[in-house]
Amino acid sequence: MMSNRPPQHRRTRHRLRTTLAGATTGVLLVGLAALPARAGDGAGEPLGTVARSTGHARFEPGPCPRTADPTPELEGARCGTLTVPENRSHPRGKKITLAVAIVPASHKRAPDPIVWFAGGPGDDANSEIRLAVDGGLNRDRDVIFMSQRGTYSADPELTCPNVDQFNADALDLVFGAPSTGRLHVEQTRICHDTLAGRGADLSAYNSTESAADYADLRVALGIEQWNVFGISYGTDLALLYMRLHPEGLRSVGIDGVLPPSLAGGAVTWKAAREGFDGMFRACAQQPACNDRYPDLEATFERLVVELEAHPVSTTVTVPGHPDPVEVVLDGGVLVNWLTFASHLAAGVPRSIDELAHGNPQRIAEQWAGGKLSPQAIGRTSHGLAFGIFCSEWTPFESEEDVIEAGRRAFPSFPDSVLANAPLLTWLHADCRAWDVPAAPRSVRDVTRSDIPTLVLSGGFDSQTAPSSGPYAARTLRRSTEVTVPYVAHVVFADSPCAQTITRSFFDTPTAPDTECLACLQPPEFEIGA
Repeated sequence: MMSNRPPQHRRTRHRLRTTLAGATTGVLLVGLAALPARAGDGAGEPLGTVARSTGHARFEPGPCPRTADPTPELEGARCGTLTVPENRSHPRGKKITLAVAIVPASHKRAPDPIVWFAGGPGDDANSEIRLAVDGGLNRDRDVIFMSQRGTYSADPELTCPNVDQFNADALDLVFGAPSTGRLHVEQTRICHDTLAGRGADLSAYNSTESAADYADLRVALGIEQWNVFGISYGTDLALLYMRLHPEGLRSVGIDGVLPPSLAGGAVTWKAAREGFDGMFRACAQQPACNDRYPDLEATFERLVVELEAHPVSTTVTVPGHPDPVEVVLDGGVLVNWLTFASHLAAGVPRSIDELAHGNPQRIAEQWAGGKLSPQAIGRTSHGLAFGIFCSEWTPFESEEDVIEAGRRAFPSFPDSVLANAPLLTWLHADCRAWDVPAAPRSVRDVTRSDIPTLVLSGGFDSQTAPSSGPYAARTLRRSTEVTVPYVAHVVFADSPCAQTITRSFFDTPTAPDTECLACLQPPEFEIGA
């Protein structure tokens, strides 16, 4: 879920930013009667090879986009740019361009492609191509990637490395201290002023405009029918897209679900409770883990309280950084560390136990490694992230609401920890500095649809909550809701079973193959000396 928040850990096979889940009015597009024959069935040119316009949007074939990491999958892709209005309430005003890459199917080619909705908010879809291809998403269908407005491969890109650099430089500060918050908000204000000074209309970077961008893309590419697959914040966008632009949608997959009606700080406290409990239960049910680390939940919660009262400072070395790094661990750091460490669940009990016995090195190294990684600097679109946070989330949830949600989830935590929801530190203060108008309340409406939908959640998801999947599915009449046990946020990234289910869903959206769920086993937790 969050973009400019505490560190995004590198997974064993992929880098995946999973930051959380505004709006101005979108425009209706050209009707289906004006579209050519279905792309990919032999009629017309291959996707992405012909310039097309629709309304105020235009697709132009061209070079493939830059990506944050080497992406050899682009060598066989068809690429170009979609040009759209920055603000659709001023359709003849400033234009922006969004980079598009179409990765061809690796085997047979079904006529309806899949379009990938990246997470964040603020992550770049074209930098997630390898994740999709490694999971076999393009086995039978072309997969379309387009940079959401303001992201790394878009023009303009609304990244703010100063915010990322502050997060890296603040390792030796007390995470939850008001003085740290003031410094953080000052960097947010600098980001805002820099982007606005370059001429960006920051009120136009939001989910409603992004949904309209994808609707324009479908028409501009001449696609009669396509499928959507969204991860993390991309599920928020996908659910909004289903409501605003249902035309041409064959099916939708959402993984790591963030319903727009829940998005904000309160749900991150709920997610932390559910994801942590999933890991603690799995350890308790494994005799070797339970014997070595009894009552892990109570140990963790005690450490949060103790560290918040008496932060611990330690020095660690991080790969790529020859100089030692001072790290301060307080209660808020511990909560945020575990939120991301759920992706490395096998080592969590050992790390907590070492901390309880006076050794903070393992946790400090992971915390610092995430913030100091080159992958954490200059890649997130803070312009898009704050546009969404500050128009779609904070106007509909008070700081008191967030604290109360935290208190319900973790009654023992002190108020200084509860004031900053996991992943969303100082968010309300940041949004006061960002100063964009609130979106219409309708942006948070529940999505009701009969479009076939796959709803995927992970049993260890401490970022958007396992329960958010069933919540979204209850108003999606033709949905298949699946919780993959023992997996953290965005199960497609880490679970071959989830990948199998997803591929089978796009083949047969009303009857995906879920048999692999019966064979899943919990991780074998590390047992220290």
